[in-house]
Amino acid sequence: MQVLDESQRADLQHISLSLENSSPQQILLWAMETYRDKLTMGTAFGPEGCCLIDMIARLRDRVGVTPDIFNLDTGYQFAETLALREQMQKHYGLTIRFVRSEESVEEMEARFDGPIYGTDPDRCCFQRKVVPLSKAIAGFDAWVSAIRREQTPERARSPIIGPDARYKLVKINPLANWTKQQVWDYIHENGVPTNSLHDKGYPSIGCWPCTRQVALDEDERAGRWAGSDKRECGLHVGPDGEFDRPEREFSAVETAA
Repeated sequence: MQVLDESQRADLQHISLSLENSSPQQILLWAMETYRDKLTMGTAFGPEGCCLIDMIARLRDRVGVTPDIFNLDTGYQFAETLALREQMQKHYGLTIRFVRSEESVEEMEARFDGPIYGTDPDRCCFQRKVVPLSKAIAGFDAWVSAIRREQTPERARSPIIGPDARYKLVKINPLANWTKQQVWDYIHENGVPTNSLHDKGYPSIGCWPCTRQVALDEDERAGRWAGSDKRECGLHVGPDGEFDRPEREFSAVETAA
Protein backbone atom coordinates (compact mmCIF):
# COMPACT_ATOMS: atom_id res chain seq x y z
CA MET A 1 0.00 0.00 0.00
CA GLN A 2 1.09 3.53 -0.69
CA VAL A 3 0.65 6.99 0.81
CA LEU A 4 -0.36 9.49 -1.85
CA ASP A 5 1.08 12.99 -1.81
CA GLU A 6 -0.85 16.13 -2.80
CA SER A 7 0.37 15.99 -6.41
CA GLN A 8 -0.77 12.39 -6.79
CA ARG A 9 -4.14 13.18 -5.24
CA ALA A 10 -4.59 16.08 -7.67
CA ASP A 11 -3.70 13.80 -10.57
CA LEU A 12 -6.31 11.28 -9.44
CA GLN A 13 -8.94 13.98 -9.24
CA HIS A 14 -8.13 15.08 -12.78
CA ILE A 15 -8.31 11.49 -14.06
CA SER A 16 -11.55 10.88 -12.19
CA LEU A 17 -13.19 13.93 -13.74
CA SER A 18 -11.96 12.93 -17.18
CA LEU A 19 -13.62 9.51 -16.77
CA GLU A 20 -16.87 10.86 -15.36
CA ASN A 21 -18.81 10.15 -18.55
CA SER A 22 -16.92 6.97 -19.45
CA SER A 23 -18.44 3.51 -19.40
CA PRO A 24 -17.59 1.08 -16.58
CA GLN A 25 -15.65 -0.97 -19.14
CA GLN A 26 -13.51 2.04 -20.07
CA ILE A 27 -12.86 2.78 -16.40
CA LEU A 28 -11.92 -0.85 -15.72
CA LEU A 29 -9.68 -0.89 -18.77
CA TRP A 30 -7.84 2.17 -17.45
CA ALA A 31 -7.50 0.54 -14.02
CA MET A 32 -6.28 -2.80 -15.38
CA GLU A 33 -3.74 -1.19 -17.72
CA THR A 34 -2.52 1.23 -15.04
CA TYR A 35 -2.20 -1.09 -12.04
CA ARG A 36 -2.02 -4.54 -13.67
CA ASP A 37 -1.11 -7.14 -10.99
CA LYS A 38 -1.29 -4.46 -8.29
CA LEU A 39 -5.07 -4.17 -8.77
CA THR A 40 -7.58 -6.08 -6.65
CA MET A 41 -11.35 -6.17 -6.35
CA GLY A 42 -13.57 -7.08 -3.43
CA THR A 43 -17.01 -8.54 -4.06
CA ALA A 44 -19.96 -9.77 -2.03
CA PHE A 45 -21.54 -11.02 -5.28
CA GLY A 46 -24.24 -8.39 -5.48
CA PRO A 47 -25.61 -7.54 -8.94
CA GLU A 48 -23.02 -4.78 -9.32
CA GLY A 49 -20.10 -7.00 -8.37
CA CYS A 50 -21.25 -9.71 -10.75
CA CYS A 51 -21.38 -7.13 -13.57
CA LEU A 52 -17.81 -6.06 -12.85
CA ILE A 53 -16.55 -9.65 -12.80
CA ASP A 54 -18.16 -10.21 -16.20
CA MET A 55 -16.54 -7.03 -17.56
CA ILE A 56 -13.14 -8.02 -16.18
CA ALA A 57 -13.42 -11.43 -17.81
CA ARG A 58 -14.16 -9.76 -21.15
CA LEU A 59 -11.20 -7.36 -20.83
CA ARG A 60 -8.52 -9.67 -19.43
CA ASP A 61 -7.30 -11.06 -22.75
CA ARG A 62 -7.06 -7.56 -24.21
CA VAL A 63 -4.99 -6.31 -21.28
CA GLY A 64 -3.10 -9.53 -20.63
CA VAL A 65 -3.81 -9.58 -16.91
CA THR A 66 -6.62 -10.73 -14.62
CA PRO A 67 -6.99 -8.61 -11.47
CA ASP A 68 -7.05 -10.35 -8.12
CA ILE A 69 -10.64 -10.82 -6.88
CA PHE A 70 -11.59 -11.65 -3.31
CA ASN A 71 -14.66 -12.19 -1.15
CA LEU A 72 -14.82 -11.35 2.55
CA ASP A 73 -16.20 -14.58 3.97
CA THR A 74 -17.65 -13.47 7.29
CA GLY A 75 -18.84 -16.93 8.28
CA TYR A 76 -22.40 -15.60 8.08
CA GLN A 77 -22.89 -15.54 4.31
CA PHE A 78 -25.98 -17.14 2.79
CA ALA A 79 -25.52 -20.59 1.28
CA GLU A 80 -26.80 -19.11 -1.98
CA THR A 81 -23.98 -16.55 -1.95
CA LEU A 82 -21.35 -19.23 -1.43
CA ALA A 83 -22.90 -21.27 -4.26
CA LEU A 84 -22.72 -18.23 -6.55
CA ARG A 85 -18.98 -17.90 -5.87
CA GLU A 86 -18.47 -21.43 -7.13
CA GLN A 87 -20.65 -20.75 -10.16
CA MET A 88 -18.77 -17.55 -11.02
CA GLN A 89 -15.39 -19.27 -10.78
CA LYS A 90 -16.48 -22.02 -13.16
CA HIS A 91 -18.37 -19.71 -15.52
CA TYR A 92 -15.49 -17.27 -15.98
CA GLY A 93 -12.54 -19.57 -15.38
CA LEU A 94 -11.02 -17.48 -12.61
CA THR A 95 -10.27 -17.72 -8.91
CA ILE A 96 -12.10 -15.66 -6.30
CA ARG A 97 -10.15 -16.01 -3.08
CA PHE A 98 -11.77 -16.12 0.35
CA VAL A 99 -10.53 -13.66 2.97
CA ARG A 100 -11.53 -14.44 6.55
CA SER A 101 -11.00 -13.11 10.04
CA GLU A 102 -8.33 -15.00 11.94
CA GLU A 103 -10.93 -15.49 14.67
CA SER A 104 -13.62 -17.95 13.64
CA VAL A 105 -17.32 -17.27 14.18
CA GLU A 106 -17.35 -19.88 16.94
CA GLU A 107 -14.37 -18.27 18.68
CA MET A 108 -15.86 -14.79 18.44
CA GLU A 109 -19.25 -15.90 19.72
CA ALA A 110 -17.59 -17.72 22.60
CA ARG A 111 -15.63 -14.57 23.48
CA PHE A 112 -18.82 -12.49 23.58
CA ASP A 113 -21.03 -15.20 25.14
CA GLY A 114 -23.06 -15.50 21.98
CA PRO A 115 -23.69 -13.78 18.65
CA ILE A 116 -23.34 -9.99 18.58
CA TYR A 117 -24.78 -9.26 15.15
CA GLY A 118 -28.09 -8.28 16.75
CA THR A 119 -26.78 -6.36 19.74
CA ASP A 120 -23.63 -4.74 18.34
CA PRO A 121 -23.61 -5.01 14.53
CA ASP A 122 -20.90 -2.35 14.17
CA ARG A 123 -18.48 -4.44 16.18
CA CYS A 124 -19.46 -7.57 14.28
CA CYS A 125 -18.86 -5.91 10.91
CA PHE A 126 -15.59 -4.47 12.11
CA GLN A 127 -14.32 -7.87 13.21
CA ARG A 128 -15.58 -9.92 10.28
CA LYS A 129 -15.13 -7.39 7.43
CA VAL A 130 -13.10 -4.26 8.15
CA VAL A 131 -10.10 -5.91 9.78
CA PRO A 132 -9.85 -8.72 7.19
CA LEU A 133 -10.07 -6.17 4.36
CA SER A 134 -6.87 -4.51 5.55
CA LYS A 135 -5.09 -7.81 5.09
CA ALA A 136 -6.86 -8.61 1.81
CA ILE A 137 -5.54 -5.50 0.06
CA ALA A 138 -2.02 -5.60 1.50
CA GLY A 139 0.51 -5.43 -1.32
CA PHE A 140 -1.88 -3.84 -3.82
CA ASP A 141 -1.88 -0.25 -5.08
CA ALA A 142 -5.55 0.04 -6.02
CA TRP A 143 -8.85 -1.71 -5.37
CA VAL A 144 -12.14 -1.80 -7.25
CA SER A 145 -15.49 -1.49 -5.49
CA ALA A 146 -19.01 -1.94 -6.86
CA ILE A 147 -20.70 0.96 -5.09
CA ARG A 148 -23.13 3.23 -6.93
CA ARG A 149 -23.96 6.83 -6.09
CA GLU A 150 -27.71 6.35 -6.06
CA GLN A 151 -27.56 3.61 -3.41
CA THR A 152 -27.28 5.89 -0.37
CA PRO A 153 -26.86 9.63 0.34
CA GLU A 154 -23.30 8.97 1.50
CA ARG A 155 -22.33 7.12 -1.66
CA ALA A 156 -23.67 10.01 -3.77
CA ARG A 157 -20.35 11.80 -3.20
CA SER A 158 -18.15 8.95 -4.42
CA PRO A 159 -15.70 9.83 -7.20
CA ILE A 160 -14.94 7.51 -10.09
CA ILE A 161 -11.34 7.31 -8.87
CA GLY A 162 -9.88 8.69 -5.67
CA PRO A 163 -7.60 8.07 -2.71
CA ASP A 164 -8.87 5.70 -0.03
CA ALA A 165 -8.07 7.54 3.19
CA ARG A 166 -8.30 4.50 5.47
CA TYR A 167 -6.38 1.96 3.43
CA LYS A 168 -3.86 4.32 1.81
CA LEU A 169 -4.37 3.18 -1.76
CA VAL A 170 -6.42 4.15 -4.80
CA LYS A 171 -10.11 3.25 -4.88
CA ILE A 172 -11.90 2.81 -8.19
CA ASN A 173 -15.70 2.87 -8.53
CA PRO A 174 -16.50 1.95 -12.16
CA LEU A 175 -20.27 1.81 -11.51
CA ALA A 176 -20.51 5.03 -9.52
CA ASN A 177 -22.63 6.80 -12.11
CA TRP A 178 -24.75 3.79 -13.14
CA THR A 179 -28.37 3.28 -12.12
CA LYS A 180 -29.92 0.10 -10.78
CA GLN A 181 -31.72 -0.27 -14.12
CA GLN A 182 -28.44 -0.10 -16.04
CA VAL A 183 -26.98 -2.82 -13.83
CA TRP A 184 -29.87 -5.20 -14.45
CA ASP A 185 -30.02 -4.36 -18.15
CA TYR A 186 -26.36 -5.39 -18.41
CA ILE A 187 -27.03 -8.60 -16.48
CA HIS A 188 -29.90 -9.62 -18.74
CA GLU A 189 -28.14 -8.63 -21.97
CA ASN A 190 -24.96 -10.54 -21.10
CA GLY A 191 -26.27 -13.57 -19.23
CA VAL A 192 -24.43 -12.69 -16.02
CA PRO A 193 -24.97 -15.19 -13.14
CA THR A 194 -26.56 -13.60 -10.05
CA ASN A 195 -27.67 -14.63 -6.58
CA SER A 196 -30.86 -16.70 -6.61
CA LEU A 197 -32.06 -14.76 -3.56
CA HIS A 198 -32.76 -11.73 -5.76
CA ASP A 199 -35.78 -13.61 -7.10
CA LYS A 200 -37.04 -14.12 -3.53
CA GLY A 201 -37.22 -10.47 -2.47
CA TYR A 202 -33.59 -9.80 -1.50
CA PRO A 203 -32.32 -6.94 -3.72
CA SER A 204 -29.31 -6.28 -1.46
CA ILE A 205 -27.65 -9.23 0.24
CA GLY A 206 -25.22 -9.23 3.13
CA CYS A 207 -24.90 -11.66 6.03
CA TRP A 208 -27.94 -13.83 6.69
CA PRO A 209 -28.58 -12.62 10.28
CA CYS A 210 -28.72 -8.98 9.16
CA THR A 211 -30.54 -9.25 5.82
CA ARG A 212 -34.27 -9.60 5.25
CA GLN A 213 -36.64 -9.54 2.31
CA VAL A 214 -38.02 -6.15 1.29
CA ALA A 215 -41.48 -5.05 0.16
CA LEU A 216 -42.05 -3.70 -3.34
CA ASP A 217 -42.39 -0.13 -2.05
CA GLU A 218 -39.20 -0.25 0.05
CA ASP A 219 -35.71 0.98 -0.81
CA GLU A 220 -33.42 -1.73 -2.17
CA ARG A 221 -31.20 -1.55 0.93
CA ALA A 222 -34.09 -1.51 3.41
CA GLY A 223 -33.45 -5.15 4.21
CA ARG A 224 -29.92 -4.50 5.45
CA TRP A 225 -29.71 -4.06 9.26
CA ALA A 226 -33.46 -3.50 9.32
CA GLY A 227 -34.77 -1.83 12.45
CA SER A 228 -31.58 0.16 13.05
CA ASP A 229 -30.03 3.32 11.64
CA LYS A 230 -27.02 1.38 10.36
CA ARG A 231 -26.55 1.66 6.59
CA GLU A 232 -22.93 0.63 6.02
CA CYS A 233 -20.75 -2.24 7.15
CA GLY A 234 -17.75 0.08 7.45
CA LEU A 235 -15.71 -0.97 4.43
CA HIS A 236 -16.35 2.33 2.70
CA VAL A 237 -16.00 4.56 5.75
CA GLY A 238 -12.87 6.66 6.13
CA PRO A 239 -10.83 6.84 9.34
CA ASP A 240 -12.66 10.03 10.29
CA GLY A 241 -16.04 8.36 9.71
CA GLU A 242 -17.01 10.93 7.10
CA PHE A 243 -18.65 8.39 4.79
CA ASP A 244 -21.35 7.55 7.36
CA ARG A 245 -21.37 7.80 11.11
CA PRO A 246 -18.09 8.07 13.08
CA GLU A 247 -16.11 4.87 13.33
CA ARG A 248 -16.40 3.06 16.60
CA GLU A 249 -13.31 2.37 18.73
CA PHE A 250 -12.63 -1.29 19.27
CA SER A 251 -10.05 -3.18 21.24
CA ALA A 252 -6.54 -3.95 20.03
CA VAL A 253 -7.39 -7.63 20.32
CA GLU A 254 -10.06 -7.28 17.62
CA THR A 255 -7.79 -5.24 15.38
CA ALA A 256 -5.19 -7.99 15.51
CA ALA A 257 -7.67 -10.81 14.93
